[in-house]
Amino acid sequence: MSRAIGKRALRALAAGAIAACGLCVAAAAPAVASHAAPLPPIDAATSLLVVAPHPDDETLCCAGIMQRVVQAGGRASVVWLTSGDAERLGLWLFEAALFLDPAGARQLGERRMTEARAATALLGVRTDGQLFLGYPDGGLARLLGANRSAAYTSRSTGVAAVPYRDALFPAHPYTGESLERDFATVLERTRPTLILAPSPRDEHPDHRAAGLLTIVVSARRGALPRVRYWIVHGGEGWPSPRELMPGVPFTSAPLAGALAPTTFALIPAEEDRKLLAVRAYATQMRAMAPFLLAFVRSDELFYPLAGRQIPGGPLRSPQ
Repeated sequence: MSRAIGKRALRALAAGAIAACGLCVAAAAPAVASHAAPLPPIDAATSLLVVAPHPDDETLCCAGIMQRVVQAGGRASVVWLTSGDAERLGLWLFEAALFLDPAGARQLGERRMTEARAATALLGVRTDGQLFLGYPDGGLARLLGANRSAAYTSRSTGVAAVPYRDALFPAHPYTGESLERDFATVLERTRPTLILAPSPRDEHPDHRAAGLLTIVVSARRGALPRVRYWIVHGGEGWPSPRELMPGVPFTSAPLAGALAPTTFALIPAEEDRKLLAVRAYATQMRAMAPFLLAFVRSDELFYPLAGRQIPGGPLRSPQ
């Protein structure tokens, strides 16, 4: 989860990304049911992949189910699309920098990757299941649109290619084509039976873009029925109250509308370990602890895909 920006700006950027991608819904496409889609059984054969736009998103929404998969003998993996290197408040708190210096931003990305490894290790994710792609924080929507083929230069890190040596594919260009290929490789490597990804209804443009990427690439591979969706930025004031509320269930995110979520209930020990994992994100805890702690509840919510089917063709700008 990266720094919150204005609600109108988030919606405008995300709407622009969807339009630029050419992900227009065909009028004749079959409708997708909006009722709760049950999760598949969790057992030793489960291969779970959590798609996280930024370090900490996976823990906020999926820490409980990751633990359950590992406990059942299955495998949990996380792919982080960005390293969270545009978190200005976090950079200021840790570097006392009034302006976002590119080198400092890259150091922040490294720090957040270290925190992500520690947090997910607490949840049972093995080192070979901690997969970092290193694409631009705050730039995913651009990669699905205007920068599908032409490299995008990050405003925070000042680079146009993956700068992290510990990323899965260092030096891969910041283009949508490269992002799609790398994400498809992750799907091939992990062979997930269940994919948990951001909802296209999330307010944050990186989250919406991550959801769209998952939908389109999964659809090409025939894996779309395996995807369920979670929400972090679910509407103003959500989740409420903004404080640690162990043992209290979530209410559905306002931006989910009429979508009925599947409720995944956590046992107290899973809640306790989720809290430890959230606290492992020291950078974000110093910047926005009340928001992060509000996700430590007695359940986690997963939504179906709403509306009509989104085609599985290439993410390309309209001609």
